[in-house]
Amino acid sequence: MSHGFETLAIHAGQDPEARTGAVIPPIYQTSTYAQDAVGAPRLGYEYSRSGNPTRDALQECLAALEGGPVGLAFASGLAAEDTLLRAVCQPGDHVVIPDDAYGGTYRLFARVAQRWGLEFTPAKVSDPAAIRAAVQPGRTKIVWLETPTNPLLGIADIAALASVAHDAGALLVVDNTFASPYLQQPIAHGADVVVHSTTKYIGGHSDVVGGALVVADAALGEELRYHQNAMGAINGPFDAWLTLRGIKTLGVRMDRHCDNAERLAAYLDGHAKVAEVIYPGLPSHPGHEVAAKQMRRFGGMISFRAAGGEDHAVDICNRAKLFVLAESLGGVESLIEHPGRMTHASAAGSPLEVPGDLVRLSVGIETVDDLLADLEQALG
Repeated sequence: MSHGFETLAIHAGQDPEARTGAVIPPIYQTSTYAQDAVGAPRLGYEYSRSGNPTRDALQECLAALEGGPVGLAFASGLAAEDTLLRAVCQPGDHVVIPDDAYGGTYRLFARVAQRWGLEFTPAKVSDPAAIRAAVQPGRTKIVWLETPTNPLLGIADIAALASVAHDAGALLVVDNTFASPYLQQPIAHGADVVVHSTTKYIGGHSDVVGGALVVADAALGEELRYHQNAMGAINGPFDAWLTLRGIKTLGVRMDRHCDNAERLAAYLDGHAKVAEVIYPGLPSHPGHEVAAKQMRRFGGMISFRAAGGEDHAVDICNRAKLFVLAESLGGVESLIEHPGRMTHASAAGSPLEVPGDLVRLSVGIETVDDLLADLEQALG
């Protein structure tokens, strides 16, 4: 029997514990496991880097929510990305990346993977022709997308770019962090691997760092599982438990994030002190129709450009009171930041440099009128 998203979020991988009937999966806070005999580990558990029941519960739930056969949890989103790159690529290979992406992802490619011999080309994910032109036949192993992108909220047509990647013999990897599996399921549109920073909407409470990979092909999943163990960048059992706790309310939280973001985007659109509002839910957004096709709703992230330039953008961030000035996103509280000086400072001077007048909002689930009032006073 198939179940709805909210049912899977609460029950997948989370059956009551067999011995006591505990409704919530226990935190197996252990590094190692007693074995029944030499070479006979009980239930296959030997050492918690290789396997832990709490992490397994999280991985099963993540796979169910994204519609893939294998889900893997990591210590951070970047740990998940690094493990994927090392498992799939080798020195001399090539990857197409977004020309608008999380600064940490760019730093991983430019400062770490490139030194290892992995080459990359930035391209506009909203333009399939540009992605196709960036592919190097025989060398490109991955076409890497974010949709929506961070921080300019560009929209990629996942199905169209799956065809581009597969025509070149490459994998399509989609970072689904901004949308969450509640709003978008890339595997259903042809993606091979989904990446998450579970720190964000999946965890949802700004109290745990983590990452995940979910794959469409079970054999690739087992290869990644081998690398997860061999490289060791796993999350601990308490982190896995906190992430599972957050997942249970993902659907209801995302609906409130979207409700609030839609109100704020409409308020900012046309405001005299805002030069441009970037939100996929606005009909003026160039990716609006594609987003409507592949997303349930349009998300809780808004970016806008301050009419008074960079100094005005910085002032807006500094004047905000209810919006917390902080990096990250996807928690229940609203956050505001200046990407050029904060999350995307590592991309300065690169093709991924962001405009200095840009402000990014992670819209939380507070009373929306309070958020509107805070933006009004912050805009000055």
